[in-house]
Parts: sequence; structure tokens; C-alpha cells
Amino acid sequence: MKAIKTLVLLFVVCVGTLVAGCARGGRPDNAPMPDEGIDGMPIGNRNRKVRPGITVLLDDSIKLIAGKRVALVTNQTGVDEKGRRSIDLLTTDPRAQRAGVKLVRLFAPEHGATGTADRPNLSDEKDEKTGLIIHSLYQSRTIAPPDSLLTDVDVLIVDLQDIGTRTWTYVGVMLYSMQAGAKRGIPVLVLDRPNPITGARAEGALLDSALANGEMPVVGNRTNGFALYPMPLRHGLTMGEMARLFQAQFKLGTRLTVVPMRNWRRGMWFDETELPWVRPSPNMPNITSALLYPALVPFESSNVSVGRGTDEPFQRFGASWLRADSVTRMLEDLSLTGVKFKAERYTPNKPGDGKFAGRSIPGIRIEVTDRERVQPARVGAAILWALSRVHKDSLRLTAAGFDQRMGSARAREALLGGADPDAVMDRQLPAVIAFEKDARRFYLYR
Repeated sequence: MKAIKTLVLLFVVCVGTLVAGCARGGRPDNAPMPDEGIDGMPIGNRNRKVRPGITVLLDDSIKLIAGKRVALVTNQTGVDEKGRRSIDLLTTDPRAQRAGVKLVRLFAPEHGATGTADRPNLSDEKDEKTGLIIHSLYQSRTIAPPDSLLTDVDVLIVDLQDIGTRTWTYVGVMLYSMQAGAKRGIPVLVLDRPNPITGARAEGALLDSALANGEMPVVGNRTNGFALYPMPLRHGLTMGEMARLFQAQFKLGTRLTVVPMRNWRRGMWFDETELPWVRPSPNMPNITSALLYPALVPFESSNVSVGRGTDEPFQRFGASWLRADSVTRMLEDLSLTGVKFKAERYTPNKPGDGKFAGRSIPGIRIEVTDRERVQPARVGAAILWALSRVHKDSLRLTAAGFDQRMGSARAREALLGGADPDAVMDRQLPAVIAFEKDARRFYLYR
């Protein structure tokens, strides 16, 4: 029976993969050509280095901001292929100076302008090079650029690095900036950057529409900046492509222009782009953490450590009550593709979530053995299933927060009830495939 079950599961996964592949073939009539971006701008070819949106803006599209007063939403990830800040390029680069670009306002998302803060209610900062105040868009939650700071702005630019997972708050900042631009009639430019874990695949539960809220934050509403739209946990899009999706699906009136990258392909991992890796947040040290982030981010709403305060956050998990050997055996018995699990001990040092600070705790390391085959959402489902089987009385979840991250209360309840994790995730496949098929019309790259 086990062999038959395995064959059935393989068949379901293969069929889903084939259908998803078919969904990625063909080109909708309203989509750009594979080597073109917005307004027919060429993307380039695979034999050249990737150039981010800020470089393309200055090289080819400076007319979009010529003679304009510019507000920039960015942080430490806003750099060009040489590691030069977008802030500096827009103020001192000869191309910007000749075009009469005037940078008048700076905004920063969660983690602040340097990406080192790991707490809410961030204060405004001062950029020492330009003398401009960097206004924080992260208080008790992600907020939009305030109307009062946009009165003298002609163009609003967003230049932030996404990590390929639905729960990333920088996406919320982008959406709220688009809504703020629409409200005031200010054009919005999104400078595109790579999806670091490739744009070749989507997986995981779609966010339940009952949990999604993409409204711009105002007093009294329930927005949170990371549960915005019903898309898979691993969405397979770039920031620019998500901006196009939001523009259409939320029916925004934003005067949106996405400035695409050159030479990026959907199958590229970040380390294949030759762009400098800049930590998008304090707990995102490398691509491996970004890849495994979808597996462990739901456990932010639990009493399980996700490795914050260690050198490998989101590559391990643990708790003082964890029987690591037992859980490791259960996970290894599942034979999940592309990963191995190893019991260990680790000590979180001043973790941002405060979990088990300064205590040596039993944990489990997730080792990626094949990044092309690993399915992090399935890994996360398996971890929840195993923890609930071994530690039913010790595991504590905050249901609302867990569901907003994982995406589905039904999936969570099934896994906690002992349902086979592969079967639970297989039930997500039709919705994921449908999303991928629909999302093709927003693609900028092949």
C-alpha cells in the first residue's frame, strides 16, 4: 500500500508540474514579448550580467524622472550591480544631474534604512550623505507614505529587494506606495530586482481570501503589510511583476511604470546574477535562508524558535521542549526531496523574537541537498505535522498569525489532526497551477 500511495503522489505531482509547465508556455495577447519589458524596452540575453532596474533607469529611461522632484522608498538593498546606493546615484550620478533630477524625500520599510533594526516603531533617521530625513514606514505595522510628505513630489520610486515569499512586508510597502500615488495622482516607478529563489515555480497554499487585505492602512482597518493577496506562499514573481498584478487585480488607478531588469531569466538563482547579495533583513544572511523561509515563517506565530539570533536563521528550528531525535526521524522517514534533517543544539543570542534567548536548546537543522527540487512549503507542512505528532501538548500556535503566513486554516487544522502532509499539500496544487497560469500575463521575463 505504501508503494501504491507513493506512486499516486508522484503521479499527482508530475501531472501538476506538467500542467504548470504548459501554463508557462504560450503568450497571452496582452503580455510583453519575452525579451521586452514595459513599452517594449529590451530585457537582454542570458550571456550578459544582470542589471537591476536602477541601472536601466539611468541608462535608458532617465526621461521618466527628468526635471522631477523624486521621493524614493528604499533601504540597504537599493544598490546597482557595483554596490552603489540608488540614493547616491539619483543625487550625484552625472546622468541624473544632467537630467535635472531632484531627490526630495526618502522612505524606508521594516528594518530601517540600513536593514539592521529588528523591532517595531522605528524612528526616522538622517541620511548622512544627502542630509535628507529617511521617514520610517514601519510603526506597529507597515504604513503608507503619508499624504503630508508627498505634497511636493512629482514621482514616487520604489526600489526594494523581495525574497520570493508572500509574507514579505516590502511588498506591502510597494502596494501602499502605489495606492498613495493613485490617491494623489503621483506617478509610481517600481525598479525591478530578481526573485532570489527563482521565478520558475510557485508552491504552497494560496492565502485564503478571507485572510487577505490589501487596503492601504488607515486608522481602524486590519491591514498588516504581509497578508495582501491570494497568492501561493512561494509566488515565483519579481517585485515589478507583483506591482503589475496588484495594479490589475486591485483595479488601482496608479500611473505605474515598472522599469525592468536586463538579462534576468526566470530560472536564475540570485547567485547566478552576479549582483551583490545585500541582506534584505537582519535574519536573511544568504539565499539558503531565503529558500527555506517559506517553510519556517509560519512558526513565527508559535512557541518554536526559527533560528533568529543564530548565524543560520530560517535554516533551523528548536524549542526547550523539543525531542529533536524523534522529530528528526519522523521527518527523515518522509523522504522529502532536496532536504535532510539533522538534530543539533543551538543558542539564540538576542533573538528579535525573544524566543529562548541565551539558552541552549535542542533543535533541528534543515540541510538543502538539491535546491532545484526542494519544495519549502511542503517542508513546512511536514514540520508542523511532525511537531504536532510528537509534541501535541507542548506546541503552541497563534492561529490567526500562523494562518496569515501559511495561508490556510484548513491546511493547518488538517496537519494538526495528523493528516498526511503530502496529501494536504497536493490539495493545494490546482489553485497554485491556476495562479501560475493567470500570473503569466504579468510576466516581464521568460
